[in-house]
Amino acid sequence: MRQVIASPGLDRARSLGWLALWWVETFVVHGPGDVEGEPIRHGDEYSGFIVDCYGLDGDGRRLHDSAFFSRPKGANKSGLASELVLFEACGPCRFAGWAAGGETFTFLGETYTYAPGEPMGKPVSYPFIRILATEENQTGNTYLMVQRNFERGPLSALRAYGLDVGNTRVLLHNGGEIRPSTAGAASKDGGKETFVVADESHLYNTRELRSMYRTVSRNLAKRGRRAEPWLLETTTMYAPGEDSIAEQSYSYAQAIAEGKARRARLLYDHRWSPLPQEELGDEAKLRAAVDEAYGEAMEWNDVDAIMAKIFDPRHSVRDSMRYYLNAVTAASNAWVTPQQLEPCLVGRDEWREAVDRGRETDAWKDVVSEGERVTLGFDGAVSDDSTALVGCRVSDGLLFLVRLDETPDGPEAVGWRVDEKAFDAAVAGVFARQKVVGFFADPPYWQDSIDRWETEFGDGLKVKAGAQSALKWWTKNDTPMAAALNRFHTAIQAGTARIFADRRLVRHLTNARTWKRRAGDVIGKEAKGSPLKIDAAMAATLAYEARAHHLAKTDPGKTWFAPARIGRDSPAETTARAGVWGL
Repeated sequence: MRQVIASPGLDRARSLGWLALWWVETFVVHGPGDVEGEPIRHGDEYSGFIVDCYGLDGDGRRLHDSAFFSRPKGANKSGLASELVLFEACGPCRFAGWAAGGETFTFLGETYTYAPGEPMGKPVSYPFIRILATEENQTGNTYLMVQRNFERGPLSALRAYGLDVGNTRVLLHNGGEIRPSTAGAASKDGGKETFVVADESHLYNTRELRSMYRTVSRNLAKRGRRAEPWLLETTTMYAPGEDSIAEQSYSYAQAIAEGKARRARLLYDHRWSPLPQEELGDEAKLRAAVDEAYGEAMEWNDVDAIMAKIFDPRHSVRDSMRYYLNAVTAASNAWVTPQQLEPCLVGRDEWREAVDRGRETDAWKDVVSEGERVTLGFDGAVSDDSTALVGCRVSDGLLFLVRLDETPDGPEAVGWRVDEKAFDAAVAGVFARQKVVGFFADPPYWQDSIDRWETEFGDGLKVKAGAQSALKWWTKNDTPMAAALNRFHTAIQAGTARIFADRRLVRHLTNARTWKRRAGDVIGKEAKGSPLKIDAAMAATLAYEARAHHLAKTDPGKTWFAPARIGRDSPAETTARAGVWGL
């Protein structure tokens, strides 16, 4: 599967990336390794990423000021970064006007002819390129390939014009420089970078390395509009819970996909396989999964050698899935994993179409018809957290997110509060549209609202949350909550749960962590104050439990689940299309 998030204005016909591809394939060679010194050649996948990196708007301005490229181990991520370092250092990497057709660019005796309407390029004035390193005296594969090209490749001809190549820096013939930097060096410099490479950002998981990244990324603003500085981040899948830069970038990308991020200028390209952990032992499925995860990079990798590494008992299963399938893995105490949720997700077409039309908040109405019996679950806060209202269709247990309010990121979080009137309207709207037979709501922070809902709607409910109240279900009571969570979790593990493929609900479910209690397992955040919200997971559990209580009351002898999928997705089509939106 592959998830690409790019600027809505991206048009590959309007990109300096085609010029970049010509320049790289003409002047750059492979670094140390089996194909050292051979010319670079790209397939459609890697070519497309480079073209997207250099996409322009109608005025010739860059569309993206950062790019995230995630691929499995051995997919030449560092090599790709090196190619762009060299192009940014010496090539025509900035906009110089639109071609009428026939104009040329010549470099080291080679000439590129522009097509009509194509953007023309020029070099950056005084390029300052920084390659971030995780350890002292380690410049990594990115700098080694840069050094190899300047010493023995076609670009070594620039030494006659003043190019000076060393083990710790390159002084460019045009007055610029390339410098690998560790955490200490980067924090001391007040640099004015035009391009930054953060290679293997899943390793940036300490305070010093995160600080290095943030310091250097802030420096990019110093060069101003003419230089159009940008940053490339390459990585293999992060280890969840380490709060690495890769994990933060992944979360930011999902926020962009959900429409939560404003003025986003990130290009995000992640390829992986969602093969469930329990199917790793099936060699046919594993072979297909490796092919899927590597994509174009399978051309220079050996699938049998990769499978042998996965089967090696000295490597943990979680690490193998991260490194070789580039898959999102779960924390050791994750309540559910993305792979466990995969068979339960339905209605992807409806969700995608709703997102495209900008109506995510009403997407559930495309899969739940008016007048159908439903139950509701509610959990929330007032500020500094999130609040969720989730519905569950009685006929098949389909869970759907009715409304979610979350603390925004950045400056908008100051003084933010949940829109209580909007939740009042959402609750009333569901009661008006559906036949609500049960409504379990967690009271803290919302007792007045829940009292009002109980007065208005409680008498019409077929099932009550308790003897004292039709709605109030206290999630802090471990015994009933552990039982409710166990019911929902068992259905997910069995693949009988049905969950509308709303990105936001999926995110809350996978954010939840298991915590042991004497009464049984309950869920919570990964840590107190964590920005990873779980309220929709709690609300979904309450809605699912309300349905179970209703069914036990109306038909106690029947086993209630619906294996059929909704909407237009067949099981095969669902798996194939999952890469369009990702988990």
